[in-house]
Amino acid sequence: MQNKLVIPILSFVTAACTMMQACNAPAEKNKETKTSYIIPDSLLKRLVIDTVKQGEQINSITLTGQVDFDQDRQVNIFSLVSGNVQDIKIQLGDYVTKGHELAIVKSSEMAGYTNNLVAAQTNLTAARKQLDATQALYKSGLASILDVTNAQANYDQAVAQLEMVRRILRINGNDTSGNYIIKAPIDGFIVQKYATNFQAIRPDNSNPVFTISDLKDVWVWGNVYEANIDKIHTGDQVDVTTLSYPGRVFKGRVDKIMHVLDPNSKVTKVRVVIDNPDYALRPQMFASVTATNTGHKQAVYIPLSALIFDHSQYYVLVYHGAGRADITPIKKMGSIGDKVYVEEGVKPGDLLIASDALPIYDQLNN
Repeated sequence: MQNKLVIPILSFVTAACTMMQACNAPAEKNKETKTSYIIPDSLLKRLVIDTVKQGEQINSITLTGQVDFDQDRQVNIFSLVSGNVQDIKIQLGDYVTKGHELAIVKSSEMAGYTNNLVAAQTNLTAARKQLDATQALYKSGLASILDVTNAQANYDQAVAQLEMVRRILRINGNDTSGNYIIKAPIDGFIVQKYATNFQAIRPDNSNPVFTISDLKDVWVWGNVYEANIDKIHTGDQVDVTTLSYPGRVFKGRVDKIMHVLDPNSKVTKVRVVIDNPDYALRPQMFASVTATNTGHKQAVYIPLSALIFDHSQYYVLVYHGAGRADITPIKKMGSIGDKVYVEEGVKPGDLLIASDALPIYDQLNN
């Protein structure tokens, strides 16, 4: 009885196994016949194949910033006398050369300096005549040597007084018509203008009448947050870009790093000096500041065009020749320009597909 039960069970199991093998056979056959993606020759002809390289790692940090005057090339112009401003000859933004007349100040002080000059000249003439007369009397025996000495002293004092008056007049423009002429002390642009016609001014006014700046050099102030202070150094090379010139890069260097934080924004300022020969950069422009420096550390890097980002992971396509490539995940450290520094995933000498990488990546994933 037991043998009779075993035989049907064995027959059932055998039949089931046969059916399963029959079902799996097509799948295994398909698996065996499936091949990996081969890059076609038409695409291979235009592909760029680049090499993984190793070199000195260049660190970079990008800051927000603003263009400012170079204060070492800026002059604040004050009136040395009080009076009324008349005949302003320039406007804000004008370019002036050294010695250019900017405005005229009608001043009672200048009139007083002119009066002092006339008085000093008159005193000198009288002293000269007095000295000549006393010397003639001395030769005739009608005056003593003491009289001659006193006359000579009076004459010398008159000469000194006239020279002092002339110097004061020269300091104040050397004008004898009662006008103080404000002139440009350097070549540059009028970047600030606080005076208007018929305005009364005094020499103790805290605001300058005009400010001139030579914009051939400008400063760019960059904002560095606390976490990035150790990433920037004096002397670092800097690339500056602006909204006004999106395709142009201005070269400069970090000239100074301030040692205090702004109490409101919690940033420290770095000063960048930039040559500005064509006056393209203007004060108050907003700028993007990218500072670079080398840490004297070797690192592996790849071209930016070879990098693929998908599902929160970076990949590259490692090329093996004969149209075959593999998808390789990498760990990115940083980038600068067209260089991407890699911590792991590839090694120097590996060949990478550096053009049309994305469509090939999609084909390899299918």
